[in-house]
Amino acid sequence: MKIGVLALQGAVAEHIRSLEAAGAEAVAVKQTSQLDELQGLVIPGGESTTIGKLIRKYGFLEAIQAFSKQSKPIFGTCAGMILLAERIEGQEDAHLKLMDMTVERNAFGRQRESFETDLDIKGIDEQVRAVFIRAPLIKKVGSQVDVLSEYKGEIVAARQGHLLAASFHPELTDDYRLHAYFVDMIKQLAVSR
Repeated sequence: MKIGVLALQGAVAEHIRSLEAAGAEAVAVKQTSQLDELQGLVIPGGESTTIGKLIRKYGFLEAIQAFSKQSKPIFGTCAGMILLAERIEGQEDAHLKLMDMTVERNAFGRQRESFETDLDIKGIDEQVRAVFIRAPLIKKVGSQVDVLSEYKGEIVAARQGHLLAASFHPELTDDYRLHAYFVDMIKQLAVSR
């Protein structure tokens, strides 16, 4: 199984390490042609406006939308989650518009308000360590979206079919269980296809 990590900005090496720890082959994706050989894709954190400009500049917007239309799993973390959202609070337009959710950028404040906590995540037995850095929040989800985790009553992880989103950075800890969850998602969806 080969999973790509979109390598335009963000913690690419850390996601690759976590995916490999979860038993997958992982590659940095710098060209749209690489998507053809992948079973799944991670869109890492970074700065969502910058990544949004870069995915348009390098032809990834349509390429990732086509990837998703094939029901190939995509996992967006932090800024990657914002890119997946159909709606962004305070913005007229969103980016990939794949996941039926409304997100709020920088919902926890600035860099100095960054924090770590342990979260209950549906489908994972014990709590997962989560790192929040200028993190977004999921403010609203559609009926097809399954809420996987909340922090203080706010949604911080969700799934819609082949799409997975998290407000936080699971790649910045040694706990790779959320990446393993994504790898399992890919396996299950491949069997059902």
